[in-house]
Amino acid sequence: MRNDAEWRTLLLAGVCYAVWLLLAFGWADLPDILRILLLIPVITLHSSLQHEFLHGHPFRNQKLNDLLISPPIGVLVPYLRFKSCHLTHHINENITDPYDDPESYYLDRDIWATIPKWVRGLLIANNTLVGRITIGPALATVGFLRSEFVRTRAGDTLIPKVWLRHFLAVALLFWLIGTYGSLHPAGYFIAAYFGMGLLMVRSFIEHQAVEKANQRSVIIETRGPLSLLFLNNNFHSVHHAYPSLAWYRIPAFFRENRARFLRMNGGYRYQSYWEVFRRFGFRPKEPVAWPIEPRKRRDGGT
Repeated sequence: MRNDAEWRTLLLAGVCYAVWLLLAFGWADLPDILRILLLIPVITLHSSLQHEFLHGHPFRNQKLNDLLISPPIGVLVPYLRFKSCHLTHHINENITDPYDDPESYYLDRDIWATIPKWVRGLLIANNTLVGRITIGPALATVGFLRSEFVRTRAGDTLIPKVWLRHFLAVALLFWLIGTYGSLHPAGYFIAAYFGMGLLMVRSFIEHQAVEKANQRSVIIETRGPLSLLFLNNNFHSVHHAYPSLAWYRIPAFFRENRARFLRMNGGYRYQSYWEVFRRFGFRPKEPVAWPIEPRKRRDGGT
């Protein structure tokens, strides 16, 4: 088709929006519980598409990409804030750093030693896969809001504007669903919450805290339903090495360069998400306290 658009990505986005509209505003005979269960992976897919769009797909015009993917159907995080933080996350030498990686789940060891035991218990539970799916969205949202408040107090004037627009858009979304939709807004919120929880199956395992930055991103070699739902970001080491590589090109590119990628990332791999669940469903994958000395302390910062 093209040089200006990728038909696969556009088609998938169109299908995602169409199914979302049918579940949120149509198919009135479906039981609410079934509607919620079906909405969860659709909202997860939309989040995966947001990740694809912010990396420059499907159009060369990034403003058009942002416009197409910004509807807040995932509710919890404004797209533009996700975009900004995620692009910062792609400074590879900072991956997992509790200060410089906005997507890190680790804490500075000194801070870890000072927090209450009940908070430690929650964070340890959050480092299991079941915990990440169930309480992870709540902890991530609270933590993100806290960091956004800190940045706003430090003088970032854009953040409150983005959040205000997001709150207004979510309020409009809930009004439309409550007035014209087929599902109560509370049911929709449950679907959005666990849509993020399902997305966290991917983010749970995609990074590890080790000294060599190029060994911090995982390869999961599955090509099952979760791979499609996550738009092949299970090949996460490939994505960090080539962040502009389109989702549908990643598996073949990995197969052609498998030995090189596994050598590069130190063999940090799993065969499938089922293997991840067997190993870490109810057991923490790593300590919450970051095992590497944070750069801000190494460089004499605070």
